[in-house]
Amino acid sequence: MPTSGVPSLPTISDIAAAAGVSKSTVSRAFSHPKMLKEETVEQIQRIAKQLNYVPNPMARALSTGRHGNIAIVVPDIANPFFPPLLRAAQATADAAGFSVFLGDSDEDARRELRLVSKLAMQVEGFILASSRMQDKNILELAKRQPVVLINHDTPGLPRVLIDTVAGIDAAVAHLAGLGHRSLVYVSGPSASWSDQQRRLAVKRASARRKVKIVSVPASRPTFDAGKDVTPTILGLDATAAITFDDYVAHGLLAGLASYNVAVPRDFSVIGCDDVLGASTYPALTSVSARCDEAGRMAADLLLSAIATGRKADARCLLDTCLVVRDTTAPAPKATLKERLKLQHKAVK
Repeated sequence: MPTSGVPSLPTISDIAAAAGVSKSTVSRAFSHPKMLKEETVEQIQRIAKQLNYVPNPMARALSTGRHGNIAIVVPDIANPFFPPLLRAAQATADAAGFSVFLGDSDEDARRELRLVSKLAMQVEGFILASSRMQDKNILELAKRQPVVLINHDTPGLPRVLIDTVAGIDAAVAHLAGLGHRSLVYVSGPSASWSDQQRRLAVKRASARRKVKIVSVPASRPTFDAGKDVTPTILGLDATAAITFDDYVAHGLLAGLASYNVAVPRDFSVIGCDDVLGASTYPALTSVSARCDEAGRMAADLLLSAIATGRKADARCLLDTCLVVRDTTAPAPKATLKERLKLQHKAVK
């Protein structure tokens, strides 16, 4: 019978025959080496290496309960905030011999719950980044497997929180120093811990500096949502905006350009996370986020929990700062709303 010409992969039986031991002994050498004599384990591992044997991960999981996988679940993989975080977490996991499964909840708490339920049988722990689930669901998951959170402050669990209070305070101070007295905050998802913190920080910082603040919701933290909110902003007596993130700010810049509003001459814009700042036009002033560091730190916490089996109530804070670029300038003499009225009268 013809063969494909592709050599077959070595099996436990091949190693057992070469080592002169049983298949069960070979299996124990990989799954429970302490049950065997050290020289027996060394002999089996040496032969396995010579034969280029690769253990079956599913078989190992069944025998040891260990999969060598972790999962990271994010609300929107298209958001530029998450790729640097994911790359850093994956590099940390890879260095420890772990593979990473990725889940995208599409900003839906119910979808996120379904995702973690499906992934739970295949991974040893979870990193939930900007989780939209309720605390009760997260804590229930943590009873079964190690869980580390990023930008979701659930007491009792290890979590990495990007504290944007200092950065937001600097953003409001920067605009106030430029003469802006009426600002708009373009908010993010209501279930977002980050948005709750940023909304409160903007409100407090504005009150301290006697600056008027109005909040306008974006339907989602996306480019299109930032563009769609532009007409609402045009109708406000505001001269500057702080947005939930850079993605929304990018959309707002495009929306303002479509109405012939020059940034920063006619209107100033500040984003959050600083993941698009250098690539927009004009270059975006933004609150830094250190998302890559958050990914590394979360992966370290999870791998430690998996290795030790201990649950830690660790609350790790990463501070932020304002990175000033080209989208902020002194406040114009007239707000966009006033300019539109003047233009309307001129047309008449």
